Amino acid sequence: MAQGRTVEVRVPATSANLGPGFDTLGLALSVYDTLQITELPAGTLEIEVSGSGAGEIPRDETNLIVRTIAHVYADAGRPLPGLRIVAENGVPHGRGLGSSGAAVAAGVLAAKGLLAGDVEIGDGDLLRLATEIEGHPDNVAPALFGGLTIAWMGERGPQHKKLLVHRGVSPLVLVPAYTMSTSQARSLQPPQVSTADAVFNVSRSALLIAALMQSPELLLDATADRLHQDYRAEAMPETQRLVQALRGAGFAAVVSGAGPSVLVLADGPGSRQDAVELADEVTDTPWEALLLAVDVRGGTVGDRAEGFHEAS
Repeated sequence: MAQGRTVEVRVPATSANLGPGFDTLGLALSVYDTLQITELPAGTLEIEVSGSGAGEIPRDETNLIVRTIAHVYADAGRPLPGLRIVAENGVPHGRGLGSSGAAVAAGVLAAKGLLAGDVEIGDGDLLRLATEIEGHPDNVAPALFGGLTIAWMGERGPQHKKLLVHRGVSPLVLVPAYTMSTSQARSLQPPQVSTADAVFNVSRSALLIAALMQSPELLLDATADRLHQDYRAEAMPETQRLVQALRGAGFAAVVSGAGPSVLVLADGPGSRQDAVELADEVTDTPWEALLLAVDVRGGTVGDRAEGFHEAS
């Protein structure tokens, strides 16, 4: 079968919210989905998936990456080619580490690479197109651009600001065997919150930016939250128990995204092992410990022969 261009894509996991920054803050982490996407004759679709979630991912036109590529081509006014997608998923699925955001970011980056030389897609369009599929920019922004991102909806659509994280911040993610649906987690949110709770989170979100960029010693206070984590606790009691135990021991622990994974923002690599040992002691659930770094590059795409280049 005749083949056209092949592009290679890599996108990082992300953790959204980071405690108080609900639907706003996101952090790219050094776990990756890697893909090869090849143009085939129109009407042809081949999908191979290995790694996390491989048995649950559709192999037809409903596949999220396929739908995202199709969305970008339609936006550009170009006919969709046939596709061969070979994906190796390192990002855990259904664990609050942005697996759907990573798939959407991979799709827009793949389309950008396949359309290069015909249609040029800049960073603003990448974020817009990804947000149109994902529904909100807090996961897709760090997946595309890396680092710590602040994302918001403005008059010109979704916007983001990328910030560099202090080198002393050492992420640890504790991943359970069970999953949590984002829609289920969101259904537990109240439609309104008190002014006191809103002010509390505004102050902690502002402090969290300072803690992540300049003052890691403030991370415990800066990651406190009153808007979403307690409301979701009933759906993932083991996660809540672990977060409370870690915070009680002085670790800046939060629910990663919609959960059920737990993100610990340690103020140095040496303390992460203590957090891992505590996790083994305080709950009945086994936790896989991922000792990670902040990914500063974000998603990358390139022709196979030319190598990777960053989204930005």
